[in-house]
Amino acid sequence: MFDSAHDLGFLRELIWQDIVLILAVLIASRLLVMVARQAVRRVAEIVPARRRLLVLGVEPKVRLLIDLGAVLVILPVLVEPTFHNTVALIATVGLALAFAFKDYGSCLIAGVVTIVENPYQPGDWIEIGGHYGEVTAVGLRAVHMVTADDTEIIIPHSQLWSASIANASSGKRSLLCVALFYLEADHDGAAVRQRLGEIAEQSRYREPDSKVVVIAMEKPWGTLYRLKAYVHESREQFLFITDLTLRGKEALREMNIRFARAPYAETEKS
Repeated sequence: MFDSAHDLGFLRELIWQDIVLILAVLIASRLLVMVARQAVRRVAEIVPARRRLLVLGVEPKVRLLIDLGAVLVILPVLVEPTFHNTVALIATVGLALAFAFKDYGSCLIAGVVTIVENPYQPGDWIEIGGHYGEVTAVGLRAVHMVTADDTEIIIPHSQLWSASIANASSGKRSLLCVALFYLEADHDGAAVRQRLGEIAEQSRYREPDSKVVVIAMEKPWGTLYRLKAYVHESREQFLFITDLTLRGKEALREMNIRFARAPYAETEKS
């Protein structure tokens, strides 16, 4: 019965009892997964709060073990355990895995290249695929980074082949920060430039003895000022930009400088 099973070479001829056994194992494994999931979740609600996530993390591992157990039970039913069949099965599974995990292999190769070339390292602030954050770990498959909103993002190293990577710190504690000011065109540009420079030099977040640069760019709606300065500690970059922005706005108001109106302002990348 089921002579078509011989088309694959290593599959044995199945009888109805074998089919029933396979179905029973599959159903039993699904039921066992459901029971295990409910048990793990109940335990997670009982244990102390600090242990809850640790217990919940056991659920996928338990499911994997159950699935592997089901495969080990079904496999001898499908394949006669001879040397020839074992070699054929390993070759077939290996070929399937090669196609299934080609992207994973690409990530591993890119991971080795990343470790050797060192385009980024733990502690660096990088931007990949529109995500900007601090690198917390560099694994063989992916890089782990935490954004300013305290969100962990895991990005496969295969991005190295196709995406650009921006490294703001490159192994240093300091990095360049930019605060933007949108002003109406009719004002004393030299005075504004000098005052914004003083604001940056007086900030407690600035890297000591680092250079402060103020760039003015004329736009159809007014004048854009880019206040550039290096922060002392990279993790304080957003506090530094906030400090420059708020103190800069206060100083400009004291100088009776008008800000550009929102309907005429355009979006600028910092």
